[in-house]
Amino acid sequence: MLWLLLAMQVFTSCSRQPQAGKTGGPPGAGQPVPVAVANAKARTVPVQVTAVGRVEAYNTVSVGSRVDGQVLAVHFEDGQYVKAGDLLFTIDPRPFENQLKQAQANLAKDQAQLENAQAQLERNAAVVEKGYVSREQYDQAVAAARALKATVAADQAAVENAQLQLQYCSIRSPIDGLTGAVKVDAGNIVKANDTTNPLVVINQIQPIYVSFYVPERNLPEIQQYMTAGKLQVQAVIPGHEQVPSYGELTFLDNTVNPTAGTILLRGTFPNVDRSLWPGQFVNVVLTLTTQPGAIVVPSRAIQTGQQGQYVFVVKPGLTVENRAVVVGRTVGDETAIEKGVSPGEQVVTDGQLRLSPGSSVRIVQSLGGGQEQRP
Repeated sequence: MLWLLLAMQVFTSCSRQPQAGKTGGPPGAGQPVPVAVANAKARTVPVQVTAVGRVEAYNTVSVGSRVDGQVLAVHFEDGQYVKAGDLLFTIDPRPFENQLKQAQANLAKDQAQLENAQAQLERNAAVVEKGYVSREQYDQAVAAARALKATVAADQAAVENAQLQLQYCSIRSPIDGLTGAVKVDAGNIVKANDTTNPLVVINQIQPIYVSFYVPERNLPEIQQYMTAGKLQVQAVIPGHEQVPSYGELTFLDNTVNPTAGTILLRGTFPNVDRSLWPGQFVNVVLTLTTQPGAIVVPSRAIQTGQQGQYVFVVKPGLTVENRAVVVGRTVGDETAIEKGVSPGEQVVTDGQLRLSPGSSVRIVQSLGGGQEQRP
């Protein structure tokens, strides 16, 4: 009797289990699995190479003094944007003004002596043939005039040098650019051509460079498309993906780094808004060409299994098929599919973990804006 009672309890328990397909059944067996889907689309896809780059100044100038002297004034602020020719520093000009006056005085004195020597030479030349002046006296007059002429030329050079030294007392910016921290204040004594202690460093940031390295395997492809014209380079500051900067590839290094297996490239950017800053790291996208008619799906639709990569394709009866795919390039949040999916087919983008081949699905979200669909 005991075994008969146990059998009846088991039978009663089994009869209370829900039937497949009714509410409360196991997911995927009969109850539709809620999923999000997107349509595979044919579109033009850019062929790109990505890298991490570093921003570099277009020109960097260390401004120094070309004369010894005392700084009288600093005419700009730290970090100020200056243009070529703007006055930066003034060195005390008084010692150089005195040198110029002395050089001008020597020139005037020697010019007067030269005029007198030339007049004496002309007088001697008129009477030397008549014997009123000896040939020796005439030759001495010629030599004196020539010597004074050379002295006047040296004096003229001294005046020009003194004028140049005086000009060096006004130190001007050689380029348009952004100044760094000022290294000296008014009253400091500076030395001429002191390369180890610049007065200020100026970086030219309009235009500006972005340098980056790519694997050497990309070199043939880059060279191929460079011959067809300029290649676009995009620089994105991390955290500011909505405002990328655009430039052109302007430099390809002539040597591959044998240790890293990479090659250096450089893009030039107008940097009109000055968003790129020297020393900054950016994400770089080099566009080589475009691939028209490529089939793309959201990257999150692609799954990886033991047999390789695949997607779940929604069939007309709202069941899914496990479809192997050959994946191409990824651009943004989309990936090109070289083989396995046709344009217009729906692929599952969310809910794949609860699916198996042949599972019924209920579409709760579609990137194309569709409504909820049930089998």
